[in-house]
Amino acid sequence: MNYSEIEIYLRQVSRRGIKLGLARVKELANRLGNPQNQVKIIHIAGTNGKGSVGAMLANILKFAGYKTGHFSSPALLNLNDYFRINSKIISDRLLTEIMSEVIFHAEQMLDKPTEFEILAVTAYLLFARTKCEIAVIECCMGGDMDCTNINIKALLAVITNIQKDHCAFLGNTLAEIALHKAGIIKYNAPVLTGEKNLEALQVIKNQANLLHAECYLAENLVQDSNFKIDGTELICQDFGKLYLSLLGLYQPENANLVLNSVKILRKLDINISNQAVKNGLANCSWHGRFEIFSKKPYIIFDGGHNPDGMKLLTESLKKYFSEKSIIIIGIMADKDDSSYAELLESCADSIITVQANHLRALNAELLKTSLQEKMPNLTIISCDSVEQALEKALQNAKYSKQIICLGSLYLYSEFYHAVKKLENLG
Repeated sequence: MNYSEIEIYLRQVSRRGIKLGLARVKELANRLGNPQNQVKIIHIAGTNGKGSVGAMLANILKFAGYKTGHFSSPALLNLNDYFRINSKIISDRLLTEIMSEVIFHAEQMLDKPTEFEILAVTAYLLFARTKCEIAVIECCMGGDMDCTNINIKALLAVITNIQKDHCAFLGNTLAEIALHKAGIIKYNAPVLTGEKNLEALQVIKNQANLLHAECYLAENLVQDSNFKIDGTELICQDFGKLYLSLLGLYQPENANLVLNSVKILRKLDINISNQAVKNGLANCSWHGRFEIFSKKPYIIFDGGHNPDGMKLLTESLKKYFSEKSIIIIGIMADKDDSSYAELLESCADSIITVQANHLRALNAELLKTSLQEKMPNLTIISCDSVEQALEKALQNAKYSKQIICLGSLYLYSEFYHAVKKLENLG
């Protein structure tokens, strides 16, 4: 298969949707020699922060001298985005070679695997074949039944936090959701969590006790933060003064989890110097999280796609900018958007709604109506495309107000190409 054929194949497979259970993905991995057990794994679950935590950890491990794989989802621009080695997206040639082999075996199965089951096994096979020493693996959804949860043992499990998301699959209470996330904990392997809710935390502790896994609660290693639009200065216990290239009020908490992870990994004889930590954080990049595309005017994308993410984003906007923002927003239809209007009203000058190119995306006009009912005095319009929304926002901004595109990460590709097109026109 060539690259284009693989893209077409995965689009067709995506119609199978989400199927719970690990039987298919385990069979597929078994047909390929169980590559998930050939690499040391850092497994990350949680509602928010998985991508940023994973990116920071992978980059630190790279600077520490370890060949490091990183699997995360969703892919923002193309298939290659799912897979990184030493913080670099893999080549089309390598992707085609590995994924063709996985697809061949997938098609031999009676109960054929889903899109993300194929992607997860591709990641494990890729990292094993390229002899990665450590792989940072981000859960796609949940934990216990997640397609990535087929490794026998993890070097470290990290559960960032527990919020209400994907409730149709994971449950309606924090305790129910926490039980799913805690499914990545492995026998006699450490787990770290940043969760503070006592009910959810107890679920994680109980699961760790059952599996004789040492459970670490994140210490407050980040003692002070100085937020600037070009980066974040951190004053940290045991690590001194650090500079973090990633933006957003939520990033110090993510960095705190990373520093706690480093301390645990050191106990496991993973050699990570303070200089590797310093270099890894200062040079880390992660697309789609308070990512600045332009500074005149400021054009920013942030994938704050659930209530907690939206709250943190709006707080960040008020911290970085004194003036209210022009907001472009598109969300998935299955997200709880009941708090969005109240959060956006505090920082929005005007709002433009759009529909992401995804089957689960909420119609732009329906989103506009929903928001307008709760914010009758705010100017809210809908647009047929992100490109059209960006053009309208620029007309209104007049190089003074910042433009923020937020909501689903499935908006990212269309937004990215719209910005690049306008740059070329300019």
